[in-house]
Amino acid sequence: MDDARIVRSPYPDIEIPDLPLVPFVMHRAAVHPDKPAILCAATGRQLTYSELDRAIRQVAAGLHAKGIRKGDVVGLVSPNLPDFAVVFFAVTTLGAICSTVNPIATAEEIGAQFADSEAVMLVTIADLYEKCTTAARLASTVREIVVLGTTPPGATPYAALFAHGDAAPTVAIDPATDVCALPYSSGTSGVPKGVMLTHRNLVANLLQCEAAGVGIVSTDTVIGVLPFFHIYGMVVVLGGTLRQGATIVSLPRFDLEQFLGTIQQFRVSYMNLVPPIILALAKHPLVASYDLRSVRTIMSGAAPLGADLADSCAARLGCLVRQGYGLTETSPVTHFHPFTGERADGGSVGPAVPNTECRLVDSDTAIDVPAGERGELWIRGPQVMKGYFNKPEATAACLTADGWFKTGDVAVEEAGWFRIVDRVKELIKYKGLQVAPAELEALLLSNPHVADAAVIPVPDEDAGEIPKAFVVKRGETDADQIMAWVAERVSPYKKVRQVEFVEAIPKSPSGKILRRVLVERERDRARAG
Repeated sequence: MDDARIVRSPYPDIEIPDLPLVPFVMHRAAVHPDKPAILCAATGRQLTYSELDRAIRQVAAGLHAKGIRKGDVVGLVSPNLPDFAVVFFAVTTLGAICSTVNPIATAEEIGAQFADSEAVMLVTIADLYEKCTTAARLASTVREIVVLGTTPPGATPYAALFAHGDAAPTVAIDPATDVCALPYSSGTSGVPKGVMLTHRNLVANLLQCEAAGVGIVSTDTVIGVLPFFHIYGMVVVLGGTLRQGATIVSLPRFDLEQFLGTIQQFRVSYMNLVPPIILALAKHPLVASYDLRSVRTIMSGAAPLGADLADSCAARLGCLVRQGYGLTETSPVTHFHPFTGERADGGSVGPAVPNTECRLVDSDTAIDVPAGERGELWIRGPQVMKGYFNKPEATAACLTADGWFKTGDVAVEEAGWFRIVDRVKELIKYKGLQVAPAELEALLLSNPHVADAAVIPVPDEDAGEIPKAFVVKRGETDADQIMAWVAERVSPYKKVRQVEFVEAIPKSPSGKILRRVLVERERDRARAG
């Protein structure tokens, strides 16, 4: 550690209060009880701050009556609905642990997660009940399924949880050690693992974002289109907006027309988004049909956002576009581009948030790299997870004894500002030189004939690996034109050497390009012939 090059946050350290998550997030409920806290754009269902506060206490009392105790895991399988917030915060009020899952996951995937997390109860919606019933058979610890809305036979009605008063039992919670959220992440390997996030992790991260000026104010209307089951939607959108006393307008799923209509109807002013949605805002012709002048700020996360795309979206909408960076294992935010100040570097994720230290380490030698060079980003701070649930070996592989979390992401740092350039395991090695797929993808997206793009390595006898681009094209173009256009703008070793046109780029719900899907598809083709 003596030769470690530690880059500290430029912000002064802040004090992290010793508080459980719910009282910390809901501290403004009594200040403006009648203000809408969260409303569903699809159904019109709305909860004011006082209604949300009371519903959390009622459901906590109901869950306790059903036998949920401190340390129990409750699975939540639901799209973005107002009652998602109620259930999530009711579970954590009891000192229990909420484990969220993508509602489009298969029964086998849901079952595997809840078997691994030892969930004792699932909460879902009627449309997903059959799938969750199958999942529960795979997770033998599940003893009850609660259903929001219309209740199928065999399920427990959500309404039944409201029949036990609004005095939630008092539970002794140690914020530093007690886990409140258990989202699943693949981390630096492909096997999903339960990420143990404590009350203190989430409280710290919300405060770190506030102290660095994340930008949400109480008068904002914030769109809740990012999935709440994902750490970005869960903490930054749900927790961050409610903490500020602003209003969330939630959407159960992303549909561009409905999304644009919601912004127009509710005068949305602040949006947490991912690059694929920003790409649509920058390039899709439908955007011109809506009045989006209310939008003041867009914060991008979950995947790298190129400077050209950020600038084109900002110019089209007349708003500020910034990006941040984080991981499920860091609750999630570790960096974000400041909203104020003279420096504006669209491709950067900015400096680290308060109380956060960073290192850039050569992943082969474990030696810290000099400023300006690529290295794996390591992070230390109060937002770093407790570890992976029941996975001590996986925890030890990415979390050092002195608290450094190895992100698996490759970054470059200059003057305390960071640029994420790729994943450690996704770098293309062209004749021994590193080529970052994300860099080429950002460049391709600035081409007016490219609607979307992904870049992967493909084996090559001479070079070892070469970059291949999968492109969703806009208008008339061909592979040679695309390759020539890129070649004019990059070093010779970075040139795209193959192009395949596709209908869509495979992506995760949070907007990350699923390069491994494209890699596997390419391998299957090679094996076939």
